[in-house]
Amino acid sequence: MGIKDDRPREGIVRTGAELARLAETERDLAGQLVERARAEGVNLVGENGLLKGLVKLVLEGALESEMADHLGYEKGDRAGIGSGNARNGTSRKRILTDVGAVELDIPRDRAGTFSPQIVPKHQRRAEGFDEAILSLYVKGLTTGEIQAHLAEIYDVDVSRETISKATDKVSAELDAWRNRPLDRVYAVVMIDAIVLKIRDGAVANRPVYIAVGINLEGERDILGMWVSTGGEGAKTWMTWLAELKNRGVQDVLIACCDGLKGLPDSIAAIWPLADVQLCVVHMVRNSLKYASTKHWSQIAKELRQVYTAATADAAEARFAEFEADWGRRYPALVAVWRRSWDHFVMFLRFPPEIRKIVYTTNMIESLNSRFRQATRRRGHFPNEDAALKVLYLVIRDRQPNRRNPTGRTHNWKEAINTLAGYYGDRVTDNQ
Repeated sequence: MGIKDDRPREGIVRTGAELARLAETERDLAGQLVERARAEGVNLVGENGLLKGLVKLVLEGALESEMADHLGYEKGDRAGIGSGNARNGTSRKRILTDVGAVELDIPRDRAGTFSPQIVPKHQRRAEGFDEAILSLYVKGLTTGEIQAHLAEIYDVDVSRETISKATDKVSAELDAWRNRPLDRVYAVVMIDAIVLKIRDGAVANRPVYIAVGINLEGERDILGMWVSTGGEGAKTWMTWLAELKNRGVQDVLIACCDGLKGLPDSIAAIWPLADVQLCVVHMVRNSLKYASTKHWSQIAKELRQVYTAATADAAEARFAEFEADWGRRYPALVAVWRRSWDHFVMFLRFPPEIRKIVYTTNMIESLNSRFRQATRRRGHFPNEDAALKVLYLVIRDRQPNRRNPTGRTHNWKEAINTLAGYYGDRVTDNQ
């Protein structure tokens, strides 16, 4: 399905071999092809588009170069006479690429020992094509929707089995990722859970436990994901945190979590020296459940004055005023804060650059938002492995102009110097 042109014209590339020989001199090949498309009315994309022809030329040129390296001489070179092996024509092969299906002429040798690397034997898809499938998969499309999309855009019929095989390649990568060794010390670890519908005999809501860490170099990373049964529980969290410790995490300076009962004790059992900070956003949400919706705006405004106070003493004084205003009407709301006060005020001893990092699990909430976008359209997953595969692809997918779940933490130098002042050798001895 290359570019047909029966008119002799100087400089027109006709075969892959020609492309290989002209590569050094034809530096502006792409520009020439575009100009040719404009002059002759040829489409760049589509069934007979110029891009398909270009892909064909490049791949066939690379295959011809591989054959020359394999035989030890160029096509037509008399050095090949009597060498014991020679070219033996070509065989036709149809592969799927990012621009659609392309017919290639694969060179053969008489001895049958040529094994191309650019288009390996038995491979029917170019490497980029699998990435295109994964890109659609991570955006929330099901295998059936991906099949329809490929048929519409690339005009190729790709079976659901083929699509599943492309996504199944991620499974080995996921297993290695889930068992990789971790750093010895993390400045901050944030933990939370998201609920997905997963079939296990019957479709049920299953919690997926997620841990995000910031190491002493300021690098953010997702440390682990685990699927469990029932509701989110502190004892189950202890199991997963113990796994992180077994993978190398021996110390955590600050652990940020929601107000799940017993969770601070589970964290302390694994990392006794860790300071536990309850997520302020979760605390506000949980307390509003005990108030009438008509008072939510005013209560949230007054609570903001508490958690943005300059010091812990100032926060205590401001909360006493809040309690005087609302305690009689909403005693359960006030109790939420009093019960968790020690773990709430922990972050107020830090300057602003540290507070922004540890007072909320917004970082993990942002990740959960991406997870929901990728899982919403699927309804439910056939098993937990399928669910974890999609979530892992979301983590791996870096989006431009957005704060990604992995990467460098902003203004980390200021933060780590402040943490070193509070935690001393636990920081300085591990950098």
